[in-house]
Amino acid sequence: MRFLTAGESHGLELTAIIEGLPAGLSLSVDEINLELARRQVGYGRGGRMKIEKDRVKITSGVRHGYTLGSPVTLVIENKDWKNWQTVMSPEQVAKKDATLRQVTRPRPGHADLVGGMKYGHRDLRNVLERSSARETAMRVAIGAVCKQLLQELDVSVAGHVLALGGLVCELPNNLTVKEIKERSENSELRVTDPKVETAMKELIDQTKKAGDTLGGVVEVLVANVPAGLGSYVHWDEKLDAKIAQAVMSINAFKGVQFGLGFDMANLPGSKVMDEITWNEARGFTRQSDNLGGFEGGMTNGETIILQGVMKPIPTLYRPLQSVDIQSKEAYHASVERSDTTAVPAASVICESVVATELAKAFLTKFSADTCTELKEAVDLYRERIAQF
Repeated sequence: MRFLTAGESHGLELTAIIEGLPAGLSLSVDEINLELARRQVGYGRGGRMKIEKDRVKITSGVRHGYTLGSPVTLVIENKDWKNWQTVMSPEQVAKKDATLRQVTRPRPGHADLVGGMKYGHRDLRNVLERSSARETAMRVAIGAVCKQLLQELDVSVAGHVLALGGLVCELPNNLTVKEIKERSENSELRVTDPKVETAMKELIDQTKKAGDTLGGVVEVLVANVPAGLGSYVHWDEKLDAKIAQAVMSINAFKGVQFGLGFDMANLPGSKVMDEITWNEARGFTRQSDNLGGFEGGMTNGETIILQGVMKPIPTLYRPLQSVDIQSKEAYHASVERSDTTAVPAASVICESVVATELAKAFLTKFSADTCTELKEAVDLYRERIAQF
């Protein structure tokens, strides 16, 4: 399975083409729209979320609710396009209109300056429109398709916020993936610890008044993934590496770790490795999940656990110093509409990209011309490794 996304933040629409889905997969537009809505809510979001009410249209590859095996095209209309038709017109415009909303003062921390240097753009709007986190709406839609595929294989995905602005959640021990999902869905900040939620909201309010932004840490867990997805044979087939790349591709993400992650550097091996056990009912299992469900670039049958670090959003309402690319004079950076924090939304996006990579891994490993064929192949594989 592979996909391509296209579209600008204030353009007409966002588009994706997904190739390689099996035929016969039941695909619900309502479920995709539900995931898109999850991305748009959360305490600390900005004005754009009040404008956009994202809904997807499927324009190819699906008939009567089931995939055909041909490429699936997804389209999300940008509701704000009506206010940007001249600025973002793909057609030539009058000379007086060509510089409307031109950006010449790059924002520190954004792609503005480097993108302009790379592609020779003198109007940095040509960069920021595509580098905007608006692109992640389509990756959530793709992830929603992949989640429906994973549901057919009895694989469940949950995400939540671990930390925001330096405030850390105390995650209760032994919560199941289902329980984590239920708790986070009932929180405006997608946290499982209600005690810290009030303090986080107060911090967001203070930060908004100061014209500043906040980052944080999100966690994604995936349950019931069979051992053996990925490979140790080739470096570029290691599944944890593919997932890490996908997480790092999310706007503003600057770090990713699995299981205990960087804490492993401070522990002896005896406190890190997951000891192996066996019983007739479950076969091989681990006594812990410190490695986050991966060994040698392959899933080991335990719950996948990973965390991603999101930096504070670089667009500040009290902008930092910059330099105008035309005059070379020092100015404050340009200001675009933005959020105080998007960490809760980032947990939804992170779920989506992880689900996408796992769906690709299943479709790579197993025969999958049809959904029935895929499910049968996965069931047989689960039976085989249970008897190993």
